[in-house]
Parts: sequence; structure tokens; C-alpha cells
Amino acid sequence: MARPPDPLVGDGLLLVDKPAGMTSHDVVGACRRICGTRKVGHAGTLDPMATGLLLVGVNRATKLLTFLVGCDKAYEATIRLGVATVTDDAEGEVTATADASGLTDARIALAVADLVGDIAQVPSAVSAIKVAGVRSYARVRGGEAVALAARQVRVSAFDVLTRRDGPGATRGPGGDTPYVDLDVAVEVSSGTYVRALARDLGAALGVGGHLTALRRTRIGAFDVADAASPTELEQARRVAAPGTSGLPMLRPHQVTARVMPGRTFDAAAAGRLAHGVRPEADGSGDGLRAAYGPDGRLVAVLEASDGSVSVKAVFANE
Repeated sequence: MARPPDPLVGDGLLLVDKPAGMTSHDVVGACRRICGTRKVGHAGTLDPMATGLLLVGVNRATKLLTFLVGCDKAYEATIRLGVATVTDDAEGEVTATADASGLTDARIALAVADLVGDIAQVPSAVSAIKVAGVRSYARVRGGEAVALAARQVRVSAFDVLTRRDGPGATRGPGGDTPYVDLDVAVEVSSGTYVRALARDLGAALGVGGHLTALRRTRIGAFDVADAASPTELEQARRVAAPGTSGLPMLRPHQVTARVMPGRTFDAAAAGRLAHGVRPEADGSGDGLRAAYGPDGRLVAVLEASDGSVSVKAVFANE
């Protein structure tokens, strides 16, 4: 029989700083153990090589994850120009190299500028997108050639922070071919692949490119500066004061306050909402709304559209 959830933990969102080498699923597994519950999920997968912010919902706060996956995201990354790989990152086999030493800063800046704004991006073939029910990365690893359709994404910012010229690629064909590393900061819409930006920048410059490092620094209103590593979360539980979990958890009402407008209901109306009864529209326009009771606690997430309101999720007795 499964053990009951730890009552000291409750419902909430953990901001986790994922270390390199862990999968997002590994982080969820660690949080299940730390929080003493099976009901844990995350919003927005990070590759094993990547580090940075992962939003982890615990218990009833897992219902909020669907409202967080579409948030804009910010990353710090390193792009290597002059080396292309099959995965568009450092974990894949090198497919081509080219001398990148002749690239001027001005030429790089022009190519970067062409990747800013609303663009049509072809996702990396080694992605989690399903093709006929099978993940694209699984097809590629099985030896298939996968061609994914382009999708509209938005790159709000793509800034080159530092340039470093390297003596030569360390593996693959042309091992002594000079390359260029760019440390960059990007802000993108949900669904944008930074690996694909590295690939497309290298292709536009005629030398190939791939990602050698990636760190997610922000998801919507949540910043990695406020996140804790799985090791730090374990330590917080070990040294927690009696009667507390010790975890730096955002409660559901604190999460929704950051991502959507709110609407407050009296006790009677909040009680009806807790049972899924739809309220009348208040004329505040379309979109998601957090519904709070008179005590400020989150009762439900609503969506207004065309003068009517639907209940998207209920957090009774949050």
C-alpha cells in the first residue's frame, strides 16, 4: 500500500535548479522522495546536458502546471560555430566541420539579428515531438531520417555576450579546424528550441553550429535565482524546524498571483466554485483568472471567453 502524502509538505510549487546529468524525470523522482508523495510533475522539460530552472508541482499544485508550460523562457547558452552535430548539441555525433576563424563580429551580428522576432523554426530532429505516435528522438536513434515541420516561434532577445576563438574542434572530421564559441542570452516563446537557434545560426553563416551549454534562467515570472538544487532541498528537509517541511515552496495562490489576474469571491460564491459551479462573467475580458475566496486562498482557475466563464481547475480547501 502506498504511504499517505506527508501532511507537512502540502500543495505547492518548487523552483528547482536542475544540475547537469539529471533528466527532468530524475528531478521529479528526487522530489517525490523529498516530499513524500507520488503526486509530482514538472512544466517544461530540460535535456540532461542542460541546467537551470525546472518548475515542479507537488500534490494539488500539479493542476497548475498546465498554466505554466506556455510561459516565455530565458536561457544562457554557448554556441559553437564551425561544428555541426546530429543532435544540434554537444551530445551528438559530429557531422561536419568548417573553418570559422574568418567570421567577423559584424557578420555574426547580422545573422543573429535575422533570428530575432517571429520566425518559422524547424525543431531539432532529436526532440520529444511525436511523429505518428513515436517521439522524434526515438526515431532518430533508431536510424530513421526525420523531417519535422516548421512552427512559428518568437525570439524576443538574442544577445551575444562573449566571443572566444578556439584552435580546433576536439572530435570528428577536421579535428584541427578553428571554431568560434559564442556565449549568448536569449528570451523566447514556449516551444522554441535553443539548439535549433544554434544550428540555424551556423547554417546561415555557412560553417555549421551546435549548442555546447544551456542554462534556463527564467520561466515567466519565476527566476532561477530563487531556485534550489535537489541536494539543497534534501538538506532543507533534514534541518527543518519541528512541524515544518523546510521546503521553499510557493503555495498555489502565490503561483497564480504571478501568472494571471485574480478575482475574489465571497464565502457563498467560493463554496459553489469549489463544487465546480460556474460563476457569471464580471466583464473584465477574456482569459484566465485566478478565483480567490475571502481569505485570499485559491479556489479555482477560471477562463472567460465570449461572455461566459468555465472552470478549468478546482483547488477546494487549498
